[in-house]
Amino acid sequence: MKRKWWHDKVAYQIYPKSFCDSNGDGIGDIPGIISRLDYLKDLGVDIIWLSPCYQSPLADEGYDISDYYKIDPRFGTMEDMERLIAEVKARGMYLLMDLVVNHCSDEHEWFRKACEDPDGKYGGYFYLRKKTEGELPTNWRSYFGGPVWDDLPGTDRQYLHVFHKKQPDLNWENPCLREEVYENMNWWLEKGLAGFRVDAIINIKKALPFRSYEPDREDGLCSIGAMLEEAEGIGEFLGEMRDRTFRKYDAFSVGEVFHEKDEEIADFIGEDGYFSSMFDFSAAVCGASEKGVYDAKPVTPDDYRRCCFEAQRRVGETGFLSNIIENHDQPRGVSRYIPAGEVSPESKKMLAALNFMLRGIPFIYQGQELGMENMPFSSLEEIDDIATKDEYRIALDAGLSADEAFRAVVEYSRDNARTPMQWSDAGNAGFTTGTPWLRVNPDYTTINAAAQMNDPDSVRSFYRELIALRKHPAYKETIVYGALEPVWEDRHNLMAYYRRGDRTLLVIGNYQTGEQSVELPSGFRKVLLNNYHGMAAEGRVLRLYGYQLLILEM
Repeated sequence: MKRKWWHDKVAYQIYPKSFCDSNGDGIGDIPGIISRLDYLKDLGVDIIWLSPCYQSPLADEGYDISDYYKIDPRFGTMEDMERLIAEVKARGMYLLMDLVVNHCSDEHEWFRKACEDPDGKYGGYFYLRKKTEGELPTNWRSYFGGPVWDDLPGTDRQYLHVFHKKQPDLNWENPCLREEVYENMNWWLEKGLAGFRVDAIINIKKALPFRSYEPDREDGLCSIGAMLEEAEGIGEFLGEMRDRTFRKYDAFSVGEVFHEKDEEIADFIGEDGYFSSMFDFSAAVCGASEKGVYDAKPVTPDDYRRCCFEAQRRVGETGFLSNIIENHDQPRGVSRYIPAGEVSPESKKMLAALNFMLRGIPFIYQGQELGMENMPFSSLEEIDDIATKDEYRIALDAGLSADEAFRAVVEYSRDNARTPMQWSDAGNAGFTTGTPWLRVNPDYTTINAAAQMNDPDSVRSFYRELIALRKHPAYKETIVYGALEPVWEDRHNLMAYYRRGDRTLLVIGNYQTGEQSVELPSGFRKVLLNNYHGMAAEGRVLRLYGYQLLILEM
C-alpha cells in the first residue's frame, strides 16, 4: 500500500453548535473553537472534522445548506473561518469540513430559481416530477418519515427529498450540477482545507427509472434502502469527484457510506479508491429494526465484538476504515455499548481502547474523550432532533403509549450527543455565559474537561495515553499498518485481538463486571497500557478484573 499522510493520524469531530460559545448567545461558534485548539493539540489530535457551519436555516442542524460559500452568522464570519484554518495549520493540524451535496436547503438560490422556472436550468438541478392528484411518483419513505415527494411551491411539480422536506435532493445525473459542486469543493481546498467528511454520499445515485417497491409498513411506503440496493453506477460520479477535487490537492476524504457490497470495498477505499477512508458503522446499525428505533435491540458485548471483527475481516488490508464509537448522529457510545448500570471510568476506558486499537483511523467525537454520557431527557419538549420526533410518532402509531414511546426512542436520540461540551463545573458547563440552545447534561459537575485535565486516572488522560501509544516510534508501525488477528472469539464477554507487525501486541478487554481468566499462548514482554493500577497474573494465566483492559507487547 502506498503510504499517505493521513494513515497515522487521529481525528476529532467538532459539532460547532455545541462545542464552545464565545459571545454568550447560547450557540457554539468558530471563535469558540479557536479558543480550544490548544486543548485538542494537548490531547494529541491531528485532524479536526468540523460539522457544517455554512449558511443554513438549521432545519437539520446545518445539514441543509443555503449557501456553500458563506459561513452562517450564528457561527461567525468567513474571516473567522480563515483564521481557524490558519490557527489549525499553525499547530501542525489539519481541518476537514462536511461535504453535504446529496441535497441542499430549500432556501438555496438554486431551489428558489427552480420554483420560478421548473423547466429551466435550475429545475434540472433537482428531481422534479409532474404532480398527479392522489398519486406519488414513487412510494419511497424518507429517512425522517413520510413520503420523499413534496409539492414544488407555485408549480404543478413535486420534488424529491430523501431526508427532510427542506432538503431537496440534488440531481447528480446533471453534469452542470456536478461542475458547481466541484467548483465549490476546490474553492474550499484552495482556502487551505485538508479535505472533507462526505455526508450521505451513497444517496447521490438513484435507481433509474424511478419505480415503487413492496411496502414494508402499514403506511404503504417502503424504505429508501430498497431503491438504493438497485442503484448502479455511483462509481462514475465518485471517481469523477475524486479526480476533479481530492486528488488534485492530496486531500483526505472520509465517506459516510452504507449498503456497500464486499466486492466494492476496494473501489471505495482501496489503493485508487474514491475516498481515503470510510466510516465503520457496523456497531452503530447493530440491533436496528425496520419497524423503527422503538423495536431496536440492545447491543451486547458479544454483538459489539462481532461487529468490529466482521468489519475488519471485510476490509482486511485493502484500505483504512475510520473507526468510531459515536458521532453527531448517534447516542453516546458508553451509554449504548456498555450494559446499563455498568458504565464506569474503567468500562469507558476499556471501550475506548478496544475501538482505538483496531486497524484504521480513530475518530473521537467531542466529549467522548471525557466519557460523556446520554442525557436524562424528561420530555419530548426538551428534544430538538427531527429524527427523534419522527421516531416518536412511529412508536405511537405502533401502539405504544406516550410514555412508552418516549422512553423507547429517547435513548437513541441524536440529541444525546449534541448537548453542550462539558468544559468545567461552572454554570452551563463552561460552554456559554448565556442560555444554551440545548440543555446541558446535569452530570457536568462530575464529568468535565477541567476536572480531568490534570487527573492521571481520568478518561481523558487514558485517551491521551492511547494517542501517545499510537504515535510511539517503537509501536507506530504495528498499530498503523499491522494486521489484526482476533483471538478467543468464542469466549463470552471477552474481546481480544493481536496487532501483528514488526512487534506483536495483544489487546484484551474483559467486557463484564465479573472477573475472568485467560491463559496466554506465550509470555509477554511489557504492559503498554492498563486501565487499572495493577494486574493479577500467575505464569501465563491472567485474571482480569471487571472491565479491565490490557495492551501487552508479546
